[in-house]
Amino acid sequence: MARLEPERRKWFAAGFVLLVLLFVSPFCALTSALFSARVVHHVLLTAVAAPLLVLALPASRCSVRGSVGLWAAVHALIFWAWHSPSLYSAALSGDGVYWLMQLSLLGSAVALWIAIVRASAPAAVAALLATMVQMGLLGALITFAGTPLYAPHFATTLPWGLTPLEDQQLAGLVMWAPAAGLYLAAALVIASRWLSGESRMAAR
Repeated sequence: MARLEPERRKWFAAGFVLLVLLFVSPFCALTSALFSARVVHHVLLTAVAAPLLVLALPASRCSVRGSVGLWAAVHALIFWAWHSPSLYSAALSGDGVYWLMQLSLLGSAVALWIAIVRASAPAAVAALLATMVQMGLLGALITFAGTPLYAPHFATTLPWGLTPLEDQQLAGLVMWAPAAGLYLAAALVIASRWLSGESRMAAR
């Protein structure tokens, strides 16, 4: 960290602090009780911590093989897989599978954000909008499921004033709106910078 530029050091510190809060805090314990808290955890891990860590990387290390479209698809596949009821239950039943879930989510997200940083503005915006859509779709499917799907939370939500179905619906809404909104915001920032650069070049 000492070798990082001051600006990159700030991004690294922010990402590191967020990872500590996600994995070594009372919030981490809450994710064992509430599926909605787990979804917030995964969203912060992939849509906030991952880009912060990418921003901290030196340009020479900020590269991945494959297109931004490929990594958007890989990350979406991993995200959807771990939120399938069977794999999610497996992840909460053993430490090895749990950490495989967390590392694969973070790793694929870091690769996606690196690809976004390296891609052309149109390609980056397209990948972010595609990620927004798939996140919103998964959230909608979870929200409108008529029955509780996630067995590890069948008996853990009532002390928090939520039925398992209400907890699941809240989790779906988190994916559907705030989580998808993070990718939309990133797409708008990149599009705005791209259009501003195009306008400056046209004015010359």
